[in-house]
Amino acid sequence: MIGVQEAGANAKIGASVKSARLAARLTLVDLAARCGLSESYLSKIERGATSATIASLLQICASLDIQIGSLFDDLGTVSTETDVAVHRGADGQFSFVPATGYRWRRLGGGRSKDKMEVFHLVLPKDDGMEAFVSHPGQEHCFVLSGTVVFDVGDETHRLEAGDGIYINSHHPHRARGLGDQEAHLLMTVAAADGALPEFDWWRPLGGASGDEKTGSHSGGYSEQTHR
Repeated sequence: MIGVQEAGANAKIGASVKSARLAARLTLVDLAARCGLSESYLSKIERGATSATIASLLQICASLDIQIGSLFDDLGTVSTETDVAVHRGADGQFSFVPATGYRWRRLGGGRSKDKMEVFHLVLPKDDGMEAFVSHPGQEHCFVLSGTVVFDVGDETHRLEAGDGIYINSHHPHRARGLGDQEAHLLMTVAAADGALPEFDWWRPLGGASGDEKTGSHSGGYSEQTHR
């Protein structure tokens, strides 16, 4: 059964997708042909009746020529660079990503000319993204609490509270919580060549299953723990 929070997120995402589709003057049939997803699946997404995978949302956004961040974030695009911005602990609410179970909130950055963004991520216990992601730039993840398994290419790093990992983001990577508690991360994403994608640090690599496409990555992993 879908929880209230997830249902609300699905409804918001669905409304955003429908609005963008109508703005582009496309029918569901047109959008299905463009993004390679079924008309019935797209209809369920727009009605908030299902949780779309991140890979599916990326296919939809690419077809509609919109940023995936516009589906989750009400910040909007501002063509300026942040000068000084103070974040208070009580500021802002977490956004929910149904496809992964992640919750997130932006702590800094987000304007069009900013060179980095800072996020507070909450990973569900014993779960995480199935798809690997790859994108331009660099990122650093610092574990505030809990245990996180961070897969980078063919390596697996187990991180505990106080541990961190810094990577070139073009490497296929993903993070998943481990244990019986949620994991909290402080994530900093740096732009590549002066271009910072709007909340686009996940970009699933190829692969398809059923009427929705999901990211995939092949290859074995060696357990490595950096403490």
